[in-house]
Order: sequence, then structure tokens, then C-alpha cells
Amino acid sequence: MQVLSGLRVGLIAIAALLSAALVANADSGTISIRIFKAGFIVGGSAGSGVLTFQGRSYPLSIGGLSYGITFGASETHFHGTVSNIRRPSDVAGVYAQAGAGAAVIKGAQAVVLTNQSGAVLTLTGEQNGLIVSLDLSGLALSLK
Repeated sequence: MQVLSGLRVGLIAIAALLSAALVANADSGTISIRIFKAGFIVGGSAGSGVLTFQGRSYPLSIGGLSYGITFGASETHFHGTVSNIRRPSDVAGVYAQAGAGAAVIKGAQAVVLTNQSGAVLTLTGEQNGLIVSLDLSGLALSLK
């Protein structure tokens, strides 16, 4: 019985070390995206961007939907970092959020999003336009 208990503790320790090694191998990059959003109840967004990772630039395509209270249209320029990625394709995926916001001519935005691969986007930016929103939204990023 003690042998099995010791074996279990050893396996847990090995799993913890492997997990730490995988996280340690994760890298980060910078990201710049431009998103156009418009809606009346149901909203849509589209845009493009660039991921810079390990000295190379990768073009991005962006699309999304939102549902809730959305009235108006806006353009947002985001800049920030993407972390916990091992290769450029890790940034691709769906990022979901619930949020509220408003912009009349100009407004500031900040957001932290995570996709199904564990990539974390930390973004700040400026929103231009006339929009009011209280919605659930999903943003899909893909490499071009």
C-alpha cells in the first residue's frame, strides 16, 4: 500500500514538472488589430491585424458576432501582447467576452481575452464612432 502511495506521489511530481516545462516553453508576441463593429440588437465585426512573433510578422483575419444591446458603429485599433503561445497558429481561435461600453466620437478600450488553446490577448486601444453596447460577443482570429 505504501509503495502505491509513493508511486502516486512520484507520478504527480513528474506531471507537475512536465507541466511547468511546457509553460516555460511558451512564448509571447505583439499584436495589432483593427476591428469594425456595427449593430442594431445583433452586431457584427470584421477586421484585420498583424501578429509579430519571434521576429516574423503574420497577417490576421478577424470576424465576429455579438448579441445583446448594440446600437451604432465603431472602429477600434487595438495594440498589445499575446502570451502563452508556442507557434503563430496558437493565436487562431475564438475569443469570447461579455461587456459593456460606449463611444461618442472617441473612447478608450482595454480587454484581456483567452482562446481554447490558452493564448491570452492583452489589448488596449482607441474606439472611434458612435456606439452603445451591452452584449455577449465572440471574436474569431485566424492566420491569413
